[in-house]
This record gives sequence, C-alpha cells and structure tokens, in this order.
Amino acid sequence: MIDTDWRNDRIGSAHRGENPTVMRRLDQGFAVIGDRQFLPGYSVLLTDDPSVTRLSDLPRPRRTAYLADMERLAEAVELACRRLDPAFRRVNIEILGNTDPYLHAHVWPRYDWESADLVRLPVWLYGEEYWRGTEHELGARHEGLRTAIGEELDRLA
Repeated sequence: MIDTDWRNDRIGSAHRGENPTVMRRLDQGFAVIGDRQFLPGYSVLLTDDPSVTRLSDLPRPRRTAYLADMERLAEAVELACRRLDPAFRRVNIEILGNTDPYLHAHVWPRYDWESADLVRLPVWLYGEEYWRGTEHELGARHEGLRTAIGEELDRLA
C-alpha cells in the first residue's frame, strides 16, 4: 500500500511539493511551520536529505550552511512574532533527534503570556493536551503568521 500521508515522509513530501507546512526552501533544508501551534510561530528546519540523522553527518561546509539556515529561520520567527505579538519574549532553538530519525531543528517562540510555571522551562514539559487534539493544530487561522515568517525569511536571504 502506498502511503499518501505527507507526515510519514516529511522530507520527501517537501521535495515533491506535497508538504503543506513548507514555508520556504533554504540552502540545506526546508523551513516549515510546526503542526502544533500552542506557541504561535513554532517552526522547524528539516534537512533536505533524510539519510542525515545528526549534524555531524554533514561535511563541515554543509553543516555550516545548515546552521546558517537554522539561524535565519530563528531570526525570521523572532522578527515576525515580535511584530505580531507584543508579549513575544525570545526564541529557543533545539536540535534533539530523539524521536524523528532525520536532522531537524526546532525553533520555539516564547511569550510573556505563558504560565509562570512553564515559561522558563523546556517546551517539552507542556502537558499532553498541548500536543494532541485539535485546539492547537496548524490551521487557516495561522496563515497570517506563516506569511509573516516567510516574508522575513525572504528579507533575510
């Protein structure tokens, strides 16, 4: 059976133009808006090669280019989120690789409106209700944010 769900092949579907979360193609990967938006602006830099499982798999020039793409995405998220929400606080960047087997970097905007018991902690400590269900799913209501991040990526190119 052929898998038609782009989530099961995020990188391949990005190459084929079938991944709806892709905002821009960058030098060493794809800037995508996150499936979950409980922190509006959450984005991910996917590698463009699914066989790359860690940063050290890349030859140094490609590694440096990937990190430059990551920095560009983080700055774009920061600029867009700061412009759209006065409670924007900062951006957290993480390369974890504990679940998905390909290189990717998480870019998490953080906000002053987050609860005091979470705002200073890693995003991964948010409760299950933030990660499941439909309340925080990426949807049409995020289109303005997605557009703003894409415009900042273009401007920073």
